[in-house]
Amino acid sequence: MEAMTDTTAKPKLNPLLKLALDIGPLVLFFVANSRFGIFVATGAFMVAVVTALLVSYAMTRHWPIMPVVTAIVVMVFGGLTLALHDDTFIELKPTIIYVLFGGTLLGGYVFDKPFLAIVFDSMFHLTEEGWRKLTLRWVVFFFLLAVLNEAIWRTQSTDFWVNFKLFGFVPLTFAFAALQYPLLMRYAAEPAPAEK
Repeated sequence: MEAMTDTTAKPKLNPLLKLALDIGPLVLFFVANSRFGIFVATGAFMVAVVTALLVSYAMTRHWPIMPVVTAIVVMVFGGLTLALHDDTFIELKPTIIYVLFGGTLLGGYVFDKPFLAIVFDSMFHLTEEGWRKLTLRWVVFFFLLAVLNEAIWRTQSTDFWVNFKLFGFVPLTFAFAALQYPLLMRYAAEPAPAEK
């Protein structure tokens, strides 16, 4: 089977900078919530997410799909939270994002389109079977996160939910990603040579 590869070289972010851009807005959200409450934290989170996206674009000259979708949902649901002064919208935001990602990947899986290869921005080179198996795992994981977010925000305090966003969802995602390493190794494919 052929490997799904991208022959166009794109500038890559330093892994530590990418981590800072991904996690930084959440850390700011957590700190702002603990000091100023959920509404100030929501505004700070919105600014931080857009700033991180712009920094990423300035350094790579392309828009990363997952952060763009996340930024759009953050702006919509954060805006509703602030406009209506109702924290339900910002608490619902992760559920929407997880269902969007899970549903999109599931659609790609059903119609044999390797959306996960696009999401991971050619960080990995896998066989078609590898992409399909990895996609199915991420679909299940995203849907489970959506259910978990619903259970937490509907049964716990806002402060508990904010804490779990940083100290629950982030470690769970890193742990899940790390557990995919054997699959990545088993289905690794050689990248296609770049055209000259």
